[in-house]
Amino acid sequence: MRKTLFLVAFSFVSLLLAGSLSAQDAPSIKVMSYNIRYGTAKDGDNAWDKRCAATPAMLADKAPDVFGVQEALTSQLEYILKECPQYGCVGVGREDGVSKGEHMSVFYLKDRMELLKWGTYWLSETPEEPSKGWDAMCKRTATWLLLRDRASGREFFFVNTHLDHVGVEARRKGLALIVERIAAMNPNGVPMVLTGDFNSYVNDPWMSDIKVMMKNARFYAEDTDWKGSFNGWGKSAKAIDYIFYSGFSRCPDFKVVDGSYAGAPFISDHYPVIATLEF
Repeated sequence: MRKTLFLVAFSFVSLLLAGSLSAQDAPSIKVMSYNIRYGTAKDGDNAWDKRCAATPAMLADKAPDVFGVQEALTSQLEYILKECPQYGCVGVGREDGVSKGEHMSVFYLKDRMELLKWGTYWLSETPEEPSKGWDAMCKRTATWLLLRDRASGREFFFVNTHLDHVGVEARRKGLALIVERIAAMNPNGVPMVLTGDFNSYVNDPWMSDIKVMMKNARFYAEDTDWKGSFNGWGKSAKAIDYIFYSGFSRCPDFKVVDGSYAGAPFISDHYPVIATLEF
């Protein structure tokens, strides 16, 4: 009888340990959304040339595997690639579909990730060409990638966007277009990440569909952060930058990266947001 009880107890403990080990061994990725603030903005003491060193310092500290930027100009992308050669980058300028204007580009660790395919579309009635949609003040885009994690062989989609800051209809229909495109590009439920500056609060009505389709990392992370991401150079604290995900087993942590780097009081007028996702 004692031998039987011992075997039952041993089996139970073994199952617990196996579950713990499998959770610890589950492949994971670190993803980030970062509105970098366009480099030609007249921001005085917070101008890009005075704070640019903060970005590679932050990336060295946080080491995201994949991150999407918003508002980046070509010169800013080139600076990051020069200072952080471990990353590859894809994206186009929103004005001409090549290099002009702001980019919603995505960076990925070249040694860790294999780029399988990517593209960009515009948030408008004519998404395949440079265009401004609905009541938007600016042309807005979404950049998408299909990546393979070289270590685990797992594939996942990554989408990065920036919704309009003025047009309510543009935010509503732009996000609806992203939801539609995500559903069409991913019929088999491959893990998916959506990052961006949505210029929206989580309870705005146009956010309802994306909240059904994907999980908000800020709300679902086991260790989370409720700080605002838009800081307005210290004058604001609005949570308008997002990481949504689907198809991952868990989100251990979500953080607002509000530290000071390379002596700059602010890395941007937005703090990056970062999350860990497990397959």
